[in-house]
Amino acid sequence: MSKSYHMLWIAVAAALFAGGNEKCEAQIIDSCRNETCGRQFDPYGPLVYCSALPDEFVDCDDPADFSGNASQVELLGYGCTEFGGSKYESVQHTKVLCRALSDIECYGDAEFLRGDEPCIKYNGFNFLIAFIYSVLLGFGGADRFYLGYTGHGIGKLITLGGVGIWWVVDIILLLTGNLTPEDGSNWDRYY
Repeated sequence: MSKSYHMLWIAVAAALFAGGNEKCEAQIIDSCRNETCGRQFDPYGPLVYCSALPDEFVDCDDPADFSGNASQVELLGYGCTEFGGSKYESVQHTKVLCRALSDIECYGDAEFLRGDEPCIKYNGFNFLIAFIYSVLLGFGGADRFYLGYTGHGIGKLITLGGVGIWWVVDIILLLTGNLTPEDGSNWDRYY
């Protein structure tokens, strides 16, 4: 059962069994979180703003993916037009949509935007594995196949790593951060 349906059932039951409307109104006001139903914020009271809750008490979505759709990002005020980047300056940052957990009482909207989250996604690509593939099996294109560059991998396999030149170039590209996964994701972290 949803929480709003549950609260409505409590309000109806209170009105039927209590014989009055006062308890019914009290139940409805308790389910309201902001000033739209007459509730005023008390800075000395037990409730805090929902947007000020610690991370343990909120559930946040991953950054929204609006690849190449800058107008949607402007309209909503959050989201990423591109993911990835190897340096802090090259990574976009965005707000994410968060919700207070269902059993947490707080003041204000239970759904809010929070933070300055990096537009990064991880898809299981590990730098160390890619480097080992490049050094040991790079002449056969194993590194390119692993990173998702199937066409380049076939070309490298047919030419035996461009007679060794392409093999060495790919090792240098990996070490300098210029050869990354094809889908734009970042390297997985080691921890």
